[in-house]
Amino acid sequence: MASGRDGGESPTPGLSPAVPGESPAVPGESEQKAAASPEPALVLRESRLRKFFVLRPGMFEQALADITAQIDQQADGEVQSTWLLTEVDHWNNEKERIVMITENSLIICKYDFVMLSFESCRKVPLNYIDKMCYGQLTFPEYSISRKEAHGLRIHWDKLREASFFSRWNPWSNEIPYTTFIEHPVKGANEMFTSICQLENFKDQLARAVQRAYEVEPVPGRANGLIILDRPIPIETYIGVISLISNQNKLGYSLARGSVGF
Repeated sequence: MASGRDGGESPTPGLSPAVPGESPAVPGESEQKAAASPEPALVLRESRLRKFFVLRPGMFEQALADITAQIDQQADGEVQSTWLLTEVDHWNNEKERIVMITENSLIICKYDFVMLSFESCRKVPLNYIDKMCYGQLTFPEYSISRKEAHGLRIHWDKLREASFFSRWNPWSNEIPYTTFIEHPVKGANEMFTSICQLENFKDQLARAVQRAYEVEPVPGRANGLIILDRPIPIETYIGVISLISNQNKLGYSLARGSVGF
């Protein structure tokens, strides 16, 4: 008895009958194509990351070599670890920084990755660091310049408070603390994931400070480091300047069309 089909075989489950002139469907082909195509958000992030000069081959290594040449190893000691972080100043401006922990100092360096030139650095003796606060950044109620980020604030002179003039001067270097958050290129690859990790930086700095207190205590000061988990206030009450700066990432060495800053 005829089966109703010339071939006498039923089609394989999951496959559509072949149409003359068309290739037969392959199981899971559409899923494979979807898996091969990255998510739009990932493509956008990778496109943005490529603009950072620090990610270009050899850039970070060259910066370390140039900065190391500026370090007084007799005074600062040997370099223990190096980090790529974002410094947030008292006006909430983000600034790309290479940070080094040496035997005796915390060294915060400004480096121009466009021109491959060392610009400046600040050195804080480890045995002067007396408090670190780790927590979410918080802002005044009406501030328009905000960010969702965990930060680490490092204090190094509990005997001196920042003056009113220093707090309201955006160029002041008299603030006895600094604040760091993670650099935007964290996660670009394994190396940058490691050197941009803020919590690991906190732990290594804490150990280095404790060693410095043991080796060279400061006369007349209560030697010891306090580590607090609590919100970190950023006192930008309006924040127009930092909003413009941070949205355009003016504090980073970044490709901007045909011009880099």
